Formats: sequence, structure tokens, C-alpha cells
Amino acid sequence: MRRREFIKIIAGAVAFPLAARAQTERSRRVSVLVGVDEKDPEAQRRVKGFRLGMRDLGWVDGRNVQIEYRFVGSTLESINKHVAEVIRLAPDVIVANSTPVVAAVRPATTTIPIVFVLVNDPLGQGFVSSLARPGGNITGFSFVEPEIVGKWIDLLGDVKPDLSHVVLMFNPDTAPNYDPYLQSYKALPQRNSVAVEALHVRSVAEVELAIAALGGKPGSGLMAASDIFIVASREAITKSAEKYQVPVISPYRQFVAEGSLMCYGPDTGDIFRRSSSYVDRILKGESSGNLPVQSPDKFELVVNLKTAKTLGLNISESFLRLADELIE
Repeated sequence: MRRREFIKIIAGAVAFPLAARAQTERSRRVSVLVGVDEKDPEAQRRVKGFRLGMRDLGWVDGRNVQIEYRFVGSTLESINKHVAEVIRLAPDVIVANSTPVVAAVRPATTTIPIVFVLVNDPLGQGFVSSLARPGGNITGFSFVEPEIVGKWIDLLGDVKPDLSHVVLMFNPDTAPNYDPYLQSYKALPQRNSVAVEALHVRSVAEVELAIAALGGKPGSGLMAASDIFIVASREAITKSAEKYQVPVISPYRQFVAEGSLMCYGPDTGDIFRRSSSYVDRILKGESSGNLPVQSPDKFELVVNLKTAKTLGLNISESFLRLADELIE
């Protein structure tokens, strides 16, 4: 055999397993649908958590995984557009953030694994058939449960002794779970005499009018729900609450950083980081439907002292010691 032919045969023998291994170890694709605007600090917090989680598990964007982030906003039109585009791309896993995003992507595919993140009451909304064994192609990480409503009211009452009337503000189109949440709360034995009602809003103008009306009622407080519309309307809520002297509690730290009174809720960045563990397991061959839905395990209480002073609230030292963070 000629030397040149022998070299070609050896080179081909070496190249074949390398090519086969390259195909086996192909870069995987993950699409992440984030339910807030890209420039929002809350979006950056979520993406950072996910990136860190993936990195710690050995998945490096651009090397062995391609992660595409889509910031879908708060309108159903935008959400549906992005979901349709992602389905056409057929990624290995879809990470879906927020109730409206999951409501759009859930019926769009029965084959692409879905990991939802920061979704309220996934069982009650019909996204999964069981929390222990979700079934189908979906699982994920929930956000807040109905009990959070009572906790928010208690916290507002702790800092505002004359609290007598509280509204839970949300858009029923993007956060349909909150009407049942409020009904669940009202069905419980009440520990106080604070009146609670739902406040449906679908535009910034409605938000501003509602807060102005609250400002005219002494003893009022506002609960800003975990709702992508409410997050997108954060600036209007904060400015109107300051103008009309209304104390606001929400589950998001960013509200407090921008001037709301306080927040109590799960750490959104931590939940996104934890969600990477399910993406990792699915990419390695596990079925999403066999992975149990997980609840938050890290909550934070943050208080804006400047806002408390502006509202004329004298918050006790014992309460402040409970806070994870105080913003001056």
C-alpha cells in the first residue's frame, strides 16, 4: 500500500469518531421567554440568576448551549408573537416566565419541554395536572400562593395602625388567578377588621385614577399584585402613591428601590437560578412531566425608610429588625 493512501485511511479513521462525537455533543438550544421589558432591572435580575445557575451546572452560553432571551413585554399580542416564533425554532427547552406566557405556550406544543418560572397557582390554572407529577411536557417553579394576601395585609397593618381598607390591584387579563386568591382569603377566619377588595385595572390611566381615589380615603393601603401588567406600570404606581400618600406593598424589591413602602415576596433571581437545575436535567434526558413543581424557599422583606417617613409612619424597631434590607 502506498504511503499516501495509508495516511488517508488513518486520517479518515480518526476523523470519523471525532465527527460522530461532535454530532452527539451538539450545542443545545434553550429559549427563555421573560415577562418584563429588557431594560427593566427586574428582567436583568432574572436573567442573571438563570445565567449563573446554568454556568454552575456546566452550561456555557455559546459553547455547549445556545440561550436565546426574549423579553416579551406585558401585552398579549407581543407574548403570542414571541411564542409563535419560539415554537417555529423548536428549541430543546422553553423557559416560560409569567402566567400569560405559560397560558400562550402551553397549548402551542406537546413535545417541546417547558419549564415555567414565577407562575402563580399552576395547578389551579390548569397548567399541570399534579404538583408532584405534572405530566405531559411541563413543570416548573411557582411564585406566590393565596396565603400571601393575608401576609401583605398583616405587614401593612403592622406599620400603619389605622389601616382599615386595602385593595389588591391587578389586571384580570394578565393575572386571572388573583380573584380566586382573594376569595380564598375572604373564606378564612379573619384576624382583623380590615376591608379588602379587588381592584381591576387595564391601563395606566385606570391605575392613576384608582390610587387618587385611595388617597382620599384615610386608612387605605394598596397591594400591587405579582402581575406583568403591574410590573410594567410600576412607575405610574409609585409616583401616584407618593402624590396621594398611599402605602404600597408588593412582592418585588424593585418597587421599593423606586419608592414604594415595602415588599414581601420570593427572591425572583433565586427562583430563576433554581430553574436552571430543571433545564439541566431535561437536557440530560429526564422528562419534564416527571419533575415535581417546586415552590419558593427564599422570601425577602424590604422597607423604604424614606418613604415611611414621607407617609408619616413611625415603624417600630422590632419590625425593622425583621427586614432583610432597609433602603434609606
